[in-house]
Amino acid sequence: MNTFKILCLTLPFALVLSTAQAQDTVRYTGKTLVNADYHHGQLSPVMGVHSIQTFRANREHPELAENFGWTYNHAPMLAYWNNKFYIEYLSDQVGESIPPGQTLMQSSTDGYTWTTPEVVFPIYRIPDGTTKEGRTDIAKDLDAVMHQRMGFYVSTKNIFLVLGFYAISFDAKDDPNDGHGIGRAVREILPDGKYGPIYFIHYNPGYTEKNTKYPLYTRSKSKAFIEACNELLSNKLMTQQWNEEADRKDPLITLQKQYKAFSYYHLPDGRVVGLWKNALTAISTDNGKSWPESAFRAPGFVNSNAKIWGQKTADGNYATVYNPSEYRWPLAISTSKNGLDYNNLLLVNGEITPMRYGGNYKSYGPQYVRGIEEGNGKPKDSKLWVTYSMNKEDIWISSVPVPVNDRATQHVNDDFGKLSKDRALEMWNIYSPLWAPVKVEDGALILKDKDPFDYAKAERLFPASKKIVTSFSVTPKQNNFGLLEIELQDAKGTATVRLTFDTAGTLSAKAGARYKNFMKYEAGKNYDIKLKLDAFTRFYTITVNGKEALTSLAFQPVADVSRIVFRTGDVRRFPDVDTPADQTYDLKNAGESTKEAVYSVKYLKTEGF
Repeated sequence: MNTFKILCLTLPFALVLSTAQAQDTVRYTGKTLVNADYHHGQLSPVMGVHSIQTFRANREHPELAENFGWTYNHAPMLAYWNNKFYIEYLSDQVGESIPPGQTLMQSSTDGYTWTTPEVVFPIYRIPDGTTKEGRTDIAKDLDAVMHQRMGFYVSTKNIFLVLGFYAISFDAKDDPNDGHGIGRAVREILPDGKYGPIYFIHYNPGYTEKNTKYPLYTRSKSKAFIEACNELLSNKLMTQQWNEEADRKDPLITLQKQYKAFSYYHLPDGRVVGLWKNALTAISTDNGKSWPESAFRAPGFVNSNAKIWGQKTADGNYATVYNPSEYRWPLAISTSKNGLDYNNLLLVNGEITPMRYGGNYKSYGPQYVRGIEEGNGKPKDSKLWVTYSMNKEDIWISSVPVPVNDRATQHVNDDFGKLSKDRALEMWNIYSPLWAPVKVEDGALILKDKDPFDYAKAERLFPASKKIVTSFSVTPKQNNFGLLEIELQDAKGTATVRLTFDTAGTLSAKAGARYKNFMKYEAGKNYDIKLKLDAFTRFYTITVNGKEALTSLAFQPVADVSRIVFRTGDVRRFPDVDTPADQTYDLKNAGESTKEAVYSVKYLKTEGF
């Protein structure tokens, strides 16, 4: 047979094989890419995302935080059990992996109001004289640090376990997940919210009951607890998450290559998609009992050394949530109908609050995202919930409506006096820090702010319009402090019109590099504002309480606008892509609040013309 005939016969098979192989991997085929010069990456936001700060670090006033004043808080995990959300996160005093370390827990019945963090795995003193393979250090008055990639497990008999790993870190550069730590601790979370005793569920080499603080789980008097631990130990997908902390030859771990921060989900045909940092991916055909020899980077995905989360969503589709850049911002979501082909990229959280406290390996941005693992509960609202840290300092959670959508199909007609409180913000995107909350109270959208480093933000999408009339009311409760900026933006977050209620009692509009001060405002007075914009001509007019107040040019050109933003602070541009990775300094008065400013919005209406 000549070469031409061989090629003719084999080429179709090769093409089929190539196509099959291409289909058997997670990949991103969309055209949207992030511009990391912007905190939001110029991504279009998912409509209706609510981002809530659950914990705000405070060294100066620990009583306002977790009563410790520790400022490195990171790697949160999330579960939903017994009609409650649970967040577990690890905490160090100042910087990453510098002892002492401990693990804390918060809970919430609604995802918006969270308990004060309490210690679930306390500080662990390492016996003097302890050494670590590969280092010459000898422990003296040394405490462990915590490092875990898995937080929760709900057994088939509904026993709820929380887990943490006690690691050894001799200095700021020592690796706590090098396989030479002490062991993985476990305890039960009881239905009343209390905790059972602490045990070790798995020791690293060199450690047993004889030289550790806590007994092996088999010593428990609870048969159900022991059964739950045994069930967990036999679940290869769960224990695969233990890979980094475990001994490098631990037979409990299936894939022992040091891929980091494993997450997974099942495809409709029963196969399991695995995801790791740097968008590494592989598929298991036997529920995690075996994996391909090597994972490889998911084609088209952009992700650096930060976690990527994947899951099946309540509508039967799939989602990955991650930082799609070489930086740990923004936090974005991509969706797929089959769990393999991802074709869009939308914004979940595009904010970066100033890092108030410097520290070892503290990175800027909303990062290390984790959702609710398969088997760890399903919230009643069917939303996709994810938790993450901000700057490795504060803990946040975001709820993402399902199905995921970034476009409004109807104009807005929201009267908060007529909308039910529990549904009034369904179509709104909110960014709500603890000291700058966004809520609906007394028939109005309320933005409060006493945080000198952060702000409250509420935004509402409407159909993309070249010509738009937005009508809304604003009642400022003060006129000699505080700040409220109102912007019309396009899908990429580019503002074209900005109105400002400033600290001097002036209502102004941005006009290029300057501002036009067009009227004074009074504390406690309601202002009904109508803003009419023609994006093509860039001309807009403002009417306040029925009187014409200003005609001006938009300060920045856009093709159209598709959202309005209410924000109690200035635009933030720090950090940027050229900012040094490490911040070694603390901000002045980092734990202090300011006088609280309050703004009330009673209604918002949009329409084209």
